[in-house]
Formats: sequence, C-alpha cells, structure tokens
Amino acid sequence: MREKPTIVVTGANGQLGRELVLLEQTGFTVVGLSRNELDITDLSACRQIMNEYYPYAVIHCGAYTAVDKAESEPDEAFRINRDGTNNIAISSHEIGAKLIYISTDYVFDGKSTIPYVETDAVDPVTVYGSSKLAGEEAVQTIHPNYFIVRTSWVFGQYGNNFVNTMLSLAEQHKSLKVVSDQIGSPTSTYDLAQFLLQLVETEHYGIYHVSNSGSCSWYDFAIAIFAESGVSVDVEACTTEQFPRPAARPAYSVMAHRQMELNGFQPLRDWREALHDYINKL
Repeated sequence: MREKPTIVVTGANGQLGRELVLLEQTGFTVVGLSRNELDITDLSACRQIMNEYYPYAVIHCGAYTAVDKAESEPDEAFRINRDGTNNIAISSHEIGAKLIYISTDYVFDGKSTIPYVETDAVDPVTVYGSSKLAGEEAVQTIHPNYFIVRTSWVFGQYGNNFVNTMLSLAEQHKSLKVVSDQIGSPTSTYDLAQFLLQLVETEHYGIYHVSNSGSCSWYDFAIAIFAESGVSVDVEACTTEQFPRPAARPAYSVMAHRQMELNGFQPLRDWREALHDYINKL
C-alpha cells in the first residue's frame, strides 16, 4: 500500500495551522510544526526538517501577525515574515516540495472601491503588510512551484479572532462600538483549509485571493455574530477616526476570486453561512 504524501505545516499553533493539522481528511499525512519545533529564521533548521520529512508540499502559515506591534518592531516583523519565508522557500525548493505561502489583504492600500484582483498593484501602508509582501517576493524569486494565497478577516475555532473577541466583550459590556467604515470579507479557517488541501494537489501555480463570498463592515460582522449566537448587546457604529490604532487599517480590502474561477475552483460559501456553522460548533 502506497504511503500518503506528507504535508508540512509551519505555524501549527496558529488559527489556520491548527485547522489544517486537525482537519479530518484522508489524502495526506499532515505534520504540524509550531515555532518551538521549527525556527523558520534558521535556514539550517529548515533544511533539517525538510530532509527529515521530505514533504510533498509545505503550507507556510508561520508568521509575525501582531499588526499594531509590528509598527514598533519592524525588524522582528521582517525577520520572520521575509527572512523566515525566504528560508522556507529555499529549503522546500531544494527537495522539490510545492509551497503554499499564506499572505494577506494588507498588501493593498485599501483605497479601492471595487474588489482587488490578483494582478492589481500592491502598496502596503503598514509594517505588517510590507513584511508579508516581502515574503511574497521571496517566494516568487526562489521557488518556481508556489501558490501565494492572500486571505482576510480570518476566524476559526483555534485562537483569537474577531468573532471570539466580540462574544467575550459582550459578556463584559452592555454596549459596544464597532467600526463601520472598513469593508472586507470574513474567512472561515475551516473553509480556507479545505481549499488549500484542494489547491496543493494541482499545478495551477500563482497568486490567489481566497475568502468567503460576500463582504461587510466590521459593524455588520458584529451584528451578524450576535444575531447568530442569540446574544443581546447594543452595538453602535463608529468611524475609524473614532477608534485609532497604531497601524492603519485598509478602508476597503474586498478581494475578487478571479484566479480561483479561472482554474475551475468553486468559490467558498457566503461568510454568513460559514459564521452560522462556526457559532453552532461553539
């Protein structure tokens, strides 16, 4: 009996990494590596892991994701998101493994009024976005068999996210203010993980925009969360100016799924349906 191909997942303690590792599927042997098990900024450690597991593919979820903190720690953000990705790209290419790099809507400036397509010009306005874009560039320079998957507003059952934060805040407060002038597309880690395992079996390499279908503001998202969970709390819309953060948030980061369509992939379901299922699991 032929052994299942191995997929190595970096950042296995993060939201998406844990989803991939714990997803019930039969096609692959998934090896999840946390930052304690693999220091991606150490090239020799990356090479050692690749030679140990000799994976069919690597899904690189490991990243510096503290968007606000990155503004005061640019060197650390680039050390992990650019240099670490560079090492993963080198070591996976050397053994002939495909590479999926998880990127972000933050590579865009958020000034568009129509959904971004994969070929639109990138122009990050934060350290985090710039460091993730540097990771994209490293992958494209080093590895011929790559998939860059940009995603947004991720939520899932493992780790911190907007859904869990809203539900937690509603337990502590009778009313909440939520920003209504930032528009994007929520993405279920469950749906994203399913798609990544589909994608990695193909040779349709390139850049993909992947999120659940539809879009909303953070305010709309919050209203939907409380409606689905049956939680009663007053939610007031506010502007970005009224809720300043160290790192600028894109005003509009909805992404069109053109590359998915061109390569025959089904779009992910509507974000409301994904949210409904997620809340039910909670």
